[in-house]
Amino acid sequence: MEIKREEYIRRLAEQRRNGFIKVITGLRRVGKSYILNRLFYRYLINEGLANDHIIQIELDRRENKDLRNPDNLYNHILSRMTDNDEYIVLLDEIQLVPEFPDILNSLLHYDNLDIYVTGSNSRFLSSDIVTEFRGRSREIHVLPLTWSEFIEVYQGNEEMAWEEYYTYGGLPQVVLAASRKEKEDILDDLYRLVYIKDIVERHKIKNLENLSELISVLASQTGSLTNTAKLANTFCPVKKSRISDEMINRYISYLEEAFLIKTAPRYDIKGKKHIGALRKYYFEDTGLRNVRLGFMQTEVNHLMEAIVFNELRYRGFSVKVGVVELNYRNENGSNSKKQLEVDFYASKHDNAFYIQCTLSLKEKEKRMQEERPFMLIKDSYRKIIIVEDNIIPHNDENGVLIIGIRDFLSSPEILS
Repeated sequence: MEIKREEYIRRLAEQRRNGFIKVITGLRRVGKSYILNRLFYRYLINEGLANDHIIQIELDRRENKDLRNPDNLYNHILSRMTDNDEYIVLLDEIQLVPEFPDILNSLLHYDNLDIYVTGSNSRFLSSDIVTEFRGRSREIHVLPLTWSEFIEVYQGNEEMAWEEYYTYGGLPQVVLAASRKEKEDILDDLYRLVYIKDIVERHKIKNLENLSELISVLASQTGSLTNTAKLANTFCPVKKSRISDEMINRYISYLEEAFLIKTAPRYDIKGKKHIGALRKYYFEDTGLRNVRLGFMQTEVNHLMEAIVFNELRYRGFSVKVGVVELNYRNENGSNSKKQLEVDFYASKHDNAFYIQCTLSLKEKEKRMQEERPFMLIKDSYRKIIIVEDNIIPHNDENGVLIIGIRDFLSSPEILS
């Protein structure tokens, strides 16, 4: 069964002939090679590019072993260029080539050459890979399947699909697995034998137990504001040992570099600035989060937040945790202040949205609680509450859009 990832093909096509190296990044097994070698290749053929003008090299194939030598690869590409027409180079597993940044930067001198690369080891997976090309690259980051991509290939009713999506995530190999047992086994193998192994090898980590326990703590606190001090305090009673704030920060940076987690910082909506050290951490794939906890803490409200967070990123938004200050009189009649949280402040160019996520608004008190921060925000940006309930999207008396999670995920035009 083929998974169509049309948005990434559109992004790759938009970058064509822009003079930059196109670097496709993302988790292992997220589908980078599939997008490049099958879907984008087919797109180029359909656009009329001749097959002999597409230089496609999968460097992990045995027959291409000699091309892992940087000079052999460089000379081979040049030998394939027999005229001055456009050539597209698709290089998969480029990390197998020593000195690959130098080779790729050298190829940029040829104006009729357009370069696209992927890689999948711990070094290439690092989010700092773009700096290897001295500002001459553009990153296309591939996320696990969105809900819209997932539902296209899911066999079953939508209620079952939603439960499976938030439980097992959107890694293509997992999505296409036949049984829940197989999905859990694949996720467990990927977590232990691929992702953690990459991080350990890249950073030469000796205390794997501390790293593993920190990941468990982050997984269990999905959707909760935290900082290094809080993480250390949670960590100590579990392990009966102390881990430094510096080490926690270092481990978190490793996890972010490998695209396992992503940070959502706090943002003062009125003051328009980042504030404090508190932040939220979300896993890029809910299945990887859940497998780390043995599928024992699948609180839907927290998983909804993670899914919405990643959906917003997929749609190109910068996403932060919003904070708005409330001034009030306390029991003693004195003036007091407290901070109310907006789950997400999502911005892109001159467009922005405020979003709350909750399971249901059936109780009046819950609705007032979710809308209270919105009422303190005086700008005209749209305000949205996303619920798990399957409801008809509507604007309430305060102008707040109330929408079900599946409708939100299926309707990118809402944030147009």
